[in-house]
Amino acid sequence: MGANGTTWRGRRRIRDKYPTRGTARPEGGQRSAGGDAPAPIRQWPLLAVLGATVAGLLITLADFRIGLLTVGLALLAGALLRGWLPAVGMLAVRSRFTDVLTYGVLGGLIVLLTLMAEPNPWLEVPILSDVLRFSAG
Repeated sequence: MGANGTTWRGRRRIRDKYPTRGTARPEGGQRSAGGDAPAPIRQWPLLAVLGATVAGLLITLADFRIGLLTVGLALLAGALLRGWLPAVGMLAVRSRFTDVLTYGVLGGLIVLLTLMAEPNPWLEVPILSDVLRFSAG
C-alpha cells in the first residue's frame, strides 16, 4: 500500500476504498491528568497497578500466598479503576468492557487459586479439587 492509500495490482494503481489514517486510542485511553502534568501523574492508574503487582511479586519471596493475593488484588483493582474512571491512560488497552472483563477474570482466578493452594489451603472447593485430582493423576 502506498502512503496515500493506494495499492498496486499488476501495472495498475488502485485507490483503496477505506485507507487507514492512524490508530485510534481505546475508549478512556486519555491521560488521567492534563498534558502539563509530569508523566507519572498522567499515568497514575497504570503505575498503581504495576507497583502493587511488583510489590506482590517481591512479597512472594517471603510468603507466596500473601504475595500472590497481592498480585490478584492488584489486577482486581485495575478492573475497578478501568470500569470506574473515565480516563486511565495506558491502563486502557482494548474496549472498557474487554479490559474490565480481562483484569477481573485474571485477578479473580489468581486469588481463587492462591486461596486453594497446597499446603493447608485457606479455601476448599470440592468440585475444583476433584477436577484437579482427575486431571493431574
